[in-house]
Amino acid sequence: MANETIFLLVFVLFIFFILALDLGLLKKKADTISMKQAGMMSFFVISLAMCFYFFLITYGHLLHGINSMEKLQSVISSHHHPVKIIPNDLEHSIQLYNQNLGLEYLTGYVVEYALSVDNIFVMVLIFTAFGVAQKNYHRVLFWGILGAIVMRFIFIFLGAALIEKFSWIMYVFGAFLVFTGIKMFFDKDGGDKIDTQNHPVVKFANRFFQVHNHFVGHRFFVTIDGIKKITPLFLVLLIIEATDLIFAVDSIPAIFSVTKDPYIVFFSNIFAIIGLRSMFFLLAGIIDKFRFLKIGLSVLLTFIGLKMLFHNYLQNWGFSTTHSLIVIVSILALSILFSLMFPEIKKERKLKFDPENDEHLRH
Repeated sequence: MANETIFLLVFVLFIFFILALDLGLLKKKADTISMKQAGMMSFFVISLAMCFYFFLITYGHLLHGINSMEKLQSVISSHHHPVKIIPNDLEHSIQLYNQNLGLEYLTGYVVEYALSVDNIFVMVLIFTAFGVAQKNYHRVLFWGILGAIVMRFIFIFLGAALIEKFSWIMYVFGAFLVFTGIKMFFDKDGGDKIDTQNHPVVKFANRFFQVHNHFVGHRFFVTIDGIKKITPLFLVLLIIEATDLIFAVDSIPAIFSVTKDPYIVFFSNIFAIIGLRSMFFLLAGIIDKFRFLKIGLSVLLTFIGLKMLFHNYLQNWGFSTTHSLIVIVSILALSILFSLMFPEIKKERKLKFDPENDEHLRH
């Protein structure tokens, strides 16, 4: 347990250092992020994620303090790793364990990164609908991602505890993902509007907080006549957080289909999240060009759900983590390829929001 705690603390400190770079913690003024900056930061974050993969396949056994055959067997059994140890050969058995651990991390990272693209679709709609200035995207995403990391930490380790106590919950997760995948497929052309007046978060904010009726630069709060009020920018932040909470309900069970080790789930999840901000600025302007991506994500979720439902059968048939990774990458690659081969000209989306005139922001 001491090894896991130290490993986790070092990882969290490392992530906060990356956030300082990726999200511009030391940047004092709001500014629009260029495609070049977003591309460079995306490359940097993805490179770090790959470096962590190589670290795991070399030193992954240090995570749980594996130093004996008995400890190795215990960890493999408790986390249901598909690893067959070599009797009386600890060194080679650890190598097999580390390789599998790295592959589980990589597969989980790809799944989470892919599902994050759907999150970008929604964030673009939210920013457009509420008329957020582009120079303020950076600030909202900064705090949004920090909140997402805290929520994911709670969700992942709570989910791991539930799975350990109630093994049948994996079937519930599987059925839920199949349902979500099918629903996403049939709703692929819908959900392209944000109702700024009747959104549940807006109603909640108006009920419990004093809400200012227009943006005040990049500020989340403003004091008027001695009364502290939240600005529409803070409303947008709340909606972003609520949206990520909904997406976490899909993505976290999906990664548990790949590995039952909560630390690997957390590592893969967080590396994908810290790259979300730069990926948003990289894809926001061209996201509509990937017309088949939502279909691909719906197929991906359905596949993962079925894998969870029939896990025991697939394992007996020799369906490994490598096979899962191949299927997942193939689904995503085909959806992107078809999108580029068969582009669609869409009508310009006209979603307007006048924060000074909309009555839902008035008290």
